[in-house]
Amino acid sequence: QLQASGGGLVQPGGSLRLSCAAFKSSGSINDMRWYRQAPGKTRELVAAITSGGRTNYADSVKGRFTISRDNAKNTVYLQMSSLLPEDTAVYYCNADFLDYTDSGEPVVARYWGQGTLVTVSS
Repeated sequence: QLQASGGGLVQPGGSLRLSCAAFKSSGSINDMRWYRQAPGKTRELVAAITSGGRTNYADSVKGRFTISRDNAKNTVYLQMSSLLPEDTAVYYCNADFLDYTDSGEPVVARYWGQGTLVTVSS
């Protein structure tokens, strides 16, 4: 349901934009997020955005990364600037899909993308 793209090799100080498209036939999408997992480390939340556009960021990326979304395309983006070697990681997107049962009860399911590798190195 989620397809991430945009990773690659970039030099320190460079920029990269990640994209994650969500494929959903019904209902809507609530929060969308980017996580990352560096070698030997646990997965950490990088940035999140609500359906209304409210954002929050990990302290380590504030001022350098920007999360945005295009609700018409069900796509979330992560613009990364001033990249550092410690930003090297596999980046994963996830999203909360909202549907309703036949009786009108909301059901939220969280899906993950496949991950895209970002390597910051000279």
